[in-house]
Amino acid sequence: MDNTGYTPEEPIAAIATALAPAALGIIRASGKGCIEKVSKLFSRPKALLSAAPNSIVYGWIVNPVGSVRVDEVLLSVFKSPKSFTGEDMVEISCHGGVSVVTAIYNLLLLNGFRPAERGEFTFRAYINGKTDLTRAEAIREIIDSKTDASRSRAAGRLAGNLYDSIDSVKKLIVDTLASIEVDIEYPEDEETIADSFDSSDLRLAEKKLDALASSWKSEKIYQDGARVVLCGRTNAGKSSLFNALLKEDRAIVSDIEGTTRDFIESWVDFDGIPARLFDTAGLRETSDVIEQRGVERTRDLSEDADLILYLVDSVSGIDDDDKDFLTSVSKNLPNTPLILVLTKADKSAPPQVSGLTVQNLVSISSKTGEGLASLSSLVKKLLSKGEKSDRNQAGLGSERQKVAVEQALECVRHALSLSEDYALDAVVQDLEDSLDFLGEVTGSVTPDDVLGSIFARFCVGK
Repeated sequence: MDNTGYTPEEPIAAIATALAPAALGIIRASGKGCIEKVSKLFSRPKALLSAAPNSIVYGWIVNPVGSVRVDEVLLSVFKSPKSFTGEDMVEISCHGGVSVVTAIYNLLLLNGFRPAERGEFTFRAYINGKTDLTRAEAIREIIDSKTDASRSRAAGRLAGNLYDSIDSVKKLIVDTLASIEVDIEYPEDEETIADSFDSSDLRLAEKKLDALASSWKSEKIYQDGARVVLCGRTNAGKSSLFNALLKEDRAIVSDIEGTTRDFIESWVDFDGIPARLFDTAGLRETSDVIEQRGVERTRDLSEDADLILYLVDSVSGIDDDDKDFLTSVSKNLPNTPLILVLTKADKSAPPQVSGLTVQNLVSISSKTGEGLASLSSLVKKLLSKGEKSDRNQAGLGSERQKVAVEQALECVRHALSLSEDYALDAVVQDLEDSLDFLGEVTGSVTPDDVLGSIFARFCVGK
């Protein structure tokens, strides 16, 4: 979004709920004079104009042309500065039919409102001091979250834990700057050097910044998700496991070899980590051109996977084709974790795996659910690469934040590493630069192009 392309406080409107049949629909309006403009379309204009802040008014939306009633509504009234955007706001709750929601929205556009751009409501909240960038980005994270764990982490940032963590680091740096400024203003001699001040606060700031920068490794997987590919010979139980993990019958299960000829995919929750799970064609030599193409796609997907689940039927056991594939992955994809999944545990004891260098092995039954919890836990461990992340602690929520924190950390470390050959002025410059980078995280110092990149990814109406 080009945030210079509109005028702050200009009345804007947007449909805030999905444009599909539903019990309720919501149209949001914000900006200077928005309450007065909506009152001209309302059956009880005086009641709306005199409504107390944070109150609800009942009535009808009326088309002024012909005084035609459009729908029975509830108007939620918010007055500046106590609103989401910091401006006067009205949220129209109507019946959720596509026709009625669209009709009310179009009436607003014909009577003094313009369509809101993507993320413009949240942008206005930011420029009016109602939120900072860490909280604004957390709103989008919550909307996009695919598991309870990813939503919970985003909710922590929305509640301000990341902002508070950044603010505590800034205070440590500011306190250090203040003590240095005193030394510069009142030096005992003109050769005041970098090691003449107490660096304990700066050491603590370095530790906190390092922890924040490291948190992105574990936070990223909860936001973006992972690619997990089910591989194995025909009838190894891939489609059965796919359905068991999704808890629904998405893939066709059959005893006939070659039933799955192409991959299907769906999002699944591995103990809190969201993943795109791919059910693929069975690996085997075949003269069927279509099935062979499916086998090739299986191999292609495996090469791009974040984790491979290789399934072996416990009844038939491990054969040379299984060993060839596992050896190939170990050789050609050494950085891709693989779990050997021994299926149909309800029918047979796990086969011997001697001679195979497999570090991760799980025995499961898709029919009874045996071993599925252990499989999910192991998947989570491998995808998170052993990183420990307490959801109650602050963690970074975007690549942008990570880059800024790393730059701030570099400045702090450079300030600490300055030798006695450097004057305190050099340390001051590093610390001021670090504060600028931290300001980019929260939005106190942020170029316009960065703002455009952030808010353009929001949906209209948010």
